[in-house]
Amino acid sequence: MNAVAKPVEHYIAAASPHVMNTYGRVPIAMSHGQGCRVWDVNGKSYLDGLGGIAVNTLGHNHPKLVPALQDQIAKIIHSSNYYHVPNQEVLAKKLVELSGMTNVFFCSTGLEANEAALKLARKFGHDKGIERPKIVVYERAFHGRSIATLSATGNPKIQAGFGPLVEGFIRVPLNDVAALKKATEGNPNVVAVFFEAIQGEGGINPMHMEYLKDVRKLCDEHDWLLMIDEVQCGMGRTGKWFAHQWAGIVPDVMPLAKGLGSGVPIGAVVAGPKAANIFQPGNHGTTFGGNPLAMRAGVETIRIMEEEGLLANAGKMGAYLRGCLMRELAAQLASGGVKEIRGMGLMLGIELAKPCGALLGLAADHGLLISVTADTVVRLVPPLIINAAEIDELVGILCPLIKQHLAAAA
Repeated sequence: MNAVAKPVEHYIAAASPHVMNTYGRVPIAMSHGQGCRVWDVNGKSYLDGLGGIAVNTLGHNHPKLVPALQDQIAKIIHSSNYYHVPNQEVLAKKLVELSGMTNVFFCSTGLEANEAALKLARKFGHDKGIERPKIVVYERAFHGRSIATLSATGNPKIQAGFGPLVEGFIRVPLNDVAALKKATEGNPNVVAVFFEAIQGEGGINPMHMEYLKDVRKLCDEHDWLLMIDEVQCGMGRTGKWFAHQWAGIVPDVMPLAKGLGSGVPIGAVVAGPKAANIFQPGNHGTTFGGNPLAMRAGVETIRIMEEEGLLANAGKMGAYLRGCLMRELAAQLASGGVKEIRGMGLMLGIELAKPCGALLGLAADHGLLISVTADTVVRLVPPLIINAAEIDELVGILCPLIKQHLAAAA
């Protein structure tokens, strides 16, 4: 990089009058990255424990991904969906193979994928003669910030100020099949059950494997769609391609995004036989969805993940990270300052007994990127290429900060 860089404050001051104030930003502007490390415009280095919020599957500047994207940019970046895009079929075929499902709709974000899933569920109901379809959603869920996905989300704080919300949702607690049965009993308008296999923004809350099996069975009995949001927890993050696969089940609808394109905006809805033919021409669409650049990014991401054994690495390094955290925070777990360390693979949450939003900035000051979600949960979703030495560095920075934060808050 240049020997003399403008201070980060210059970039923030220059941008703030014209960029909408929608993010509580840390005062850092990134310049470039390599592997699991990024540098800001002042040359400071950070270990990336956030991965762009589970987006940068292959880390930064991957030597196989970058040339492929450069090649694609030199050929064609975008064309209309009036025409066939060859890599749509290549990527769709691969996703069908990995999921055991039937077909795919491509879009550009997780929000769009979840919105499409909600439309699929409603159309499924209307096709059966149900005029006012109902979709079961969950407490603490997060599915996006459009009006419909916001309505499906279980966070009153981010819903505030945007009413009236969309109707047609029944909300239930996590991992409670009795509550699900009670909430839907005798209701002929229920058409789908919709949840994250592991809640991300809600605090890294996994659905139990037996619960997943129970819901699959219930959906089969009642002819409901089982719709599993794998936007954050999918694409190898837990050590399998999709988190629900640990339960040995297959959903009817599966939204994807984030890690599928390793940083290039991409979303997808994978459908099984029950949902495969609900959408017909004119029912749904998107301008940028399935564009040649995004499709190449998805194809290459999966190819590289397979070549480099990144599912196995996610499982192995996730177990190593959890073990290190359990050891270093053993006293805090025993005292209750740390309530729980949970998640799967390289999607882990450390729940503290008190709010810990300050840790985001403190960690950045010490050269580590993390996030804090649900007020009290440190979220770790690093690139799937992370190695043991980098995990040692991550734990060496983070755990002392957690201990200091708990001691100061006591």
